[in-house]
Amino acid sequence: MDTCVLHRGTAPLLVSLPHDGSAIPDDIAARMTEAARGAPDTDWHVSRLYDFARGLGASVLVPRYSRYVLDLNRPPDDTSLYPGQNTTGLCPTVRFSGGPVYQAGAEPDEAEVHGRVERYWRPYHDALAGELARLRQEHGRAVLWEGHSIRGSGLPFLFEGRLPDLNLGTASGASCSPALQQRLEQVLGAQQRYDWVANGRFKGGHITRHYGAPGDGVDAVQLEISQRCYMDEDSFEYDEAKAGALQVVLRALLQAAGSRLA
Repeated sequence: MDTCVLHRGTAPLLVSLPHDGSAIPDDIAARMTEAARGAPDTDWHVSRLYDFARGLGASVLVPRYSRYVLDLNRPPDDTSLYPGQNTTGLCPTVRFSGGPVYQAGAEPDEAEVHGRVERYWRPYHDALAGELARLRQEHGRAVLWEGHSIRGSGLPFLFEGRLPDLNLGTASGASCSPALQQRLEQVLGAQQRYDWVANGRFKGGHITRHYGAPGDGVDAVQLEISQRCYMDEDSFEYDEAKAGALQVVLRALLQAAGSRLA
C-alpha cells in the first residue's frame, strides 16, 4: 500500500493515526492556497508520539497523505459528525482557521472526490477492518485506539477558548464498554499534569463510531490531544521533554485498554 503503512503487532490493540499524514500530490497542491500547502491542520508527530506502542505489541496504522487530500476519519457520504457545529468534511475546502483550502474555483467536484475516496479512503479502511478482524480472530477481542491531536487554542471556527489537554471520546459511551471507559478515566484522574474531559467537544470521529462495537468484541476509543502538550503549536516543532512526560500517561492509557499488553 502506498497510501498507508500497517505494522502488525501481537497484542489485541490497533493504534490508528488517520491524520498523521502530511503529503499532498503536486497536482492537488497546485490548486491550493499557499497557506494550505503546508498542511497546517495535520495531527503533527502523532506517529512519533505513539512510537512506543509497538513495544507493547500494538498494531499501528499510519497514512501517508494529508487530511486535505481526503479525511480518513469522515464517512464516505460526508454526513456531518457534529450537526449544527462548524467542522471540516470528507474533502475539506476550509481549514481549521476558517480560511480556504483551495484557490477560488479550483475546488474538487463530486467526481474527483469519489476518485479520492477510492484512491485514499478505501485502502486505509480496508487495512483497518482487516487488522481488526485478524486481532479478533487471534484474541477474541480487539481495542481500536484512535490517536489524534489539534492546536489547543486560537481556533474559534471549531471551538471557543482553550481545549483541555486530553480529550477522551467514546461516542458518549457507545463505542466501548463501560468498564474500559472507567479504567481510562481512572488513569486520567490519577495523573495531575494534564486536564482532561470525556466526550466533550470531540466525542470520536467516523472511525471510532463506525468500528466501535463492544457487544461484538471491538472497543473503540479516541484521544484528541492538545498539541501544546508535546510540541510548539506555532513552529510545529516536536518537544522531546514535553513528549516524554506525555508518553508516560499515554502508555498507562494503552496498558489500561487491555490486560494482555506488556
